[in-house]
Amino acid sequence: MTERRAFPPLHKDDLEADPFAQFAAWYDLAAAEVPLAEAMTVATVDAEGAPDARLVLLKGHGPNGFRFHTNYESAKATEIAADPRGALILYWREHDRQVRARGAIERLSPADSDAYFASRARESRLGAWASPQSRPLEDRADLDRRLEEARERFADTADIPRPDHWGGFILRPRTIEFWQGQQARLHDRFLYSRAGEGEAWTIRRRAP
Repeated sequence: MTERRAFPPLHKDDLEADPFAQFAAWYDLAAAEVPLAEAMTVATVDAEGAPDARLVLLKGHGPNGFRFHTNYESAKATEIAADPRGALILYWREHDRQVRARGAIERLSPADSDAYFASRARESRLGAWASPQSRPLEDRADLDRRLEEARERFADTADIPRPDHWGGFILRPRTIEFWQGQQARLHDRFLYSRAGEGEAWTIRRRAP
């Protein structure tokens, strides 16, 4: 069995007082050294209260939370509309680090969604129009046909607009945990938590 790479112990004094500043430090390093560092799992619950999860791309982070974008008619968006409680996790294997967050998920403003959509490549914008995300398709040809229809629809449009059924979400965390892998599975874990928006964060070490 391959032995786990040794990393320096993580101490409370090493951490920023603000978890978003701590996340930015870890994320910036991961973005420079880890392939697809923005990949994160977002978990929601369905109508029966059963957990559901999928990989999405982190598209922004800061004092308000963690952002991602999707089809508003997708399974995850439907679940969020019914129950906004959610969780996310990012894992960077090369650094043996993970970040977990839990909190309410809500839609971004139309202006924020428009701004991000405008930054996407043309083919990605066409794909947002073409894909009926999470719904059944007859076959790949059905999807290809929908994409061709979108291409024809916007053939003379330089700036393809954002469809109403597509946009952003933000998870506003109540808790954020930072995990640093260590030898013998005696990992370092620190949980940031707060009672409510605008309250001070507390930091506690947790057993591995």
